[in-house]
Amino acid sequence: MADKKPDFDEFLEKFRKHRELMMEELHKVIVGQESVIEQILAAIFTGGHCLLVGVPGLAKTLTVSTIAQILDVQFKRIQFTPDLMPSDITGTNVLDENDTGRREFRFVEGPVFTNILLADEINRTPPKTQAALLQSMQEHEVTVGQTTYKLPEPFFVIATQNPIEQEGTYPLPEAQLDRFMFNVKVDYPNLAEEEKILSASSGERQEVRKVLSAKAILYLQKQISSIETGPLTINYVARLVRATRPGDPSSPKFVRDMVDWGAGPRAGQFLIAGGKAMAAMDGRPSVSMQDIRKVAIPVLRHRLSTNFQAQAEGMTSETVIARLLDEVPEPKIPKYV
Repeated sequence: MADKKPDFDEFLEKFRKHRELMMEELHKVIVGQESVIEQILAAIFTGGHCLLVGVPGLAKTLTVSTIAQILDVQFKRIQFTPDLMPSDITGTNVLDENDTGRREFRFVEGPVFTNILLADEINRTPPKTQAALLQSMQEHEVTVGQTTYKLPEPFFVIATQNPIEQEGTYPLPEAQLDRFMFNVKVDYPNLAEEEKILSASSGERQEVRKVLSAKAILYLQKQISSIETGPLTINYVARLVRATRPGDPSSPKFVRDMVDWGAGPRAGQFLIAGGKAMAAMDGRPSVSMQDIRKVAIPVLRHRLSTNFQAQAEGMTSETVIARLLDEVPEPKIPKYV
């Protein structure tokens, strides 16, 4: 392990520079949104999926398409509508006649056969079509008829959702929400950022350079997965996730009073994966508890459900998580004499 450390330190330094270059290219087009970009990149570097939630006009689609431009990968976009069918996503078998006059089925790939799939306004399509993404997100494969087809690697789904418009929409079922590593809140820009956006809107859009290939992303994912997570950090993650469950003896009273159900084990896995990405982007070889705290809200906000009492008191899932981060103590590092 000691022989590998210099090589791994060199990898972390190169990765940190790559990340800085990516941010530099993205900011040629995207103004602000630092945390949004950071969370999307963290998901990409760990093989996760993202759900971007924000009102129209906050450049959610532009952010995703620009990230796809700086990565030398395939990118496809699906505009979700009420009449979209599952086969419009996965593909379908069509009957063809070959040169000998014999008829046979041929599979025509859908837009899910790509590296980055932008599912725009995913809550505008019925659950049957939303579910067409479930297998691809979890297993990276699609089954049509009796045949299963592997999706290209790497594969990410980045979905967008408008939180304020409810008419004609279909809320994502909990099973599908849980497939998303991060629920990324896209907020309004501050005054300086808005002035910069308005100034740039009349000029020409700048071109961005490609920074990473598909092969490089797969290599980064493999290396980042080997970043160390110590026993104390794992203990902290486990206690934090268990504290979100109202039926768990360790959960605080306010969770038992205000939460209907909490996060499952997948949340802990994503907390650790997100922590590894944050550590790598900062050039560190191990996950700190601060890394876990940094990704806690985007990982957990869509994995626990507040009840009527919480809503009456103005408590959201975010405020519950923020309070948990204050109340669940970090393990103390033992002192050795």
